[in-house]
Amino acid sequence: MKKVIVFLLVLSVAWSCKEGPGKEAAGENQDTESQEMARKPERVLINDAILEQGVIYEANIRQYSPEGTFNAFTKDIPQLKELGVKVIWLMPIHPISMVKRKATNDSSIEEITDPEERKKYLGSYYSVADYKAVNPEHGTMEDFRELVQTAHDNGMYVIIDWVPNHTGWDHPWITEHPEYYTKNEAGEITDPLNDEGEPWGWTDVADLNYDNMEMQDAMIDAMKFWIVQEGIDGFRCDVAHSVPASFWEKAIPALRAEKNIFMLAEAEIPEIMKDDLFEMSYAWEFHHLLNALAKGESSVADFDAYMTKEQGRWEDNDMLMRFVTNHDENSWAGPVKERMGDASDALLALTYCVKGMPLVYSGQEYDLNHRLKFFEKDQIPKDKGMTWENLSRLGQLKNSYPAMAGGKQSASYERLTSNNDNVLAFQREKGDSKLIYIANLSGAPQNVILNVEAEGPNWDPILNREWEVNKDGPMELAPWEYHILIKK
Repeated sequence: MKKVIVFLLVLSVAWSCKEGPGKEAAGENQDTESQEMARKPERVLINDAILEQGVIYEANIRQYSPEGTFNAFTKDIPQLKELGVKVIWLMPIHPISMVKRKATNDSSIEEITDPEERKKYLGSYYSVADYKAVNPEHGTMEDFRELVQTAHDNGMYVIIDWVPNHTGWDHPWITEHPEYYTKNEAGEITDPLNDEGEPWGWTDVADLNYDNMEMQDAMIDAMKFWIVQEGIDGFRCDVAHSVPASFWEKAIPALRAEKNIFMLAEAEIPEIMKDDLFEMSYAWEFHHLLNALAKGESSVADFDAYMTKEQGRWEDNDMLMRFVTNHDENSWAGPVKERMGDASDALLALTYCVKGMPLVYSGQEYDLNHRLKFFEKDQIPKDKGMTWENLSRLGQLKNSYPAMAGGKQSASYERLTSNNDNVLAFQREKGDSKLIYIANLSGAPQNVILNVEAEGPNWDPILNREWEVNKDGPMELAPWEYHILIKK
């Protein structure tokens, strides 16, 4: 029996700011307050090569630090390079409405009589009181500018969470432009309704009416403010599927006329990825499949069926965001370990190895293992453990190895066959770069014979222990054991 013994490859990647976003000439300053303009972040150009092999980081400023400030997050930006981060997505940074502010998912602060008790409820990030200001709880606009500049200095882009579907109840438009909002038969502004005309339960926000063209223009103007005045690099658009596609067809070209930007849609609709609109959408169905795999409710065959469906549904240059957690999943469904248990590491690695861009959510890198409060102050841990180490090595591999490319010039995907239905194995390839992911996606030990060409390249394992690859006989995989192999 022929055996090939391979040894752990130590991956070392040096990535300097020189490889980060290129600078664009600022042009002549038109602002008479030259000192104020000098403090604004420099404009940068989106580099598709960076996005091709990047990691996106979702920053929950409120819960990231005890202070809950821009400055507390800014000082940690340089170390995000260790995780391969190329895009920082800031959860909503705007002031939060006081009127009908959420205290719990089912109650508002108006129901609380104790003034001191009311103070602890900070409301939903997604109840925006002013599209052109920052939440004073996070700091000043100057603090925000320092965050953006620090990210640019470290070769990262900054996108901000944009809430186009609704505003808070004390947004200026409520009184100045009530015609901007959806109204019921009595002429009253409503909270968002579903397709059956029933409330979603988002009582702290007022639904915007996209039949009003003046409102659309005002929304585009507000978005331009952050691109032109504050130097951001794009938007993550909340519930983008609830906004008419015609708006995105109008808005995104207008925004790109100011600067090339990166657009992430909280949606899973191929139509809004066409014609140079959104670059990336959520892979919600993929995420739900990972949860089901971890619980033993889905199988490798279900994964294969999903991948076939995905390849038929999306165009080759569409990008999907892969994740094991985000702000919604953590707060409402539970942290990674609660949902995925012993499968967590194998499924995390899978989000890096398939086509797309992997997401890291604040606290995930520090083994966050509780549900962050959504309407109150909370805090993530800050001790680096095994997850930081895994994310660091996965991020470095993602940044440096072309077979991990997941954007517009993605590496290929080829399913590898084996004799075991509980084992997932696939190969990705781009140029001379090749990668294999193999995992036992079950809670029981498995023996597998992997169909790898005997005359093909030798493979070195990444991340896990030294692994003996037996090309002539079965290999044993412990429950949820996985390996990432690269061409030697």
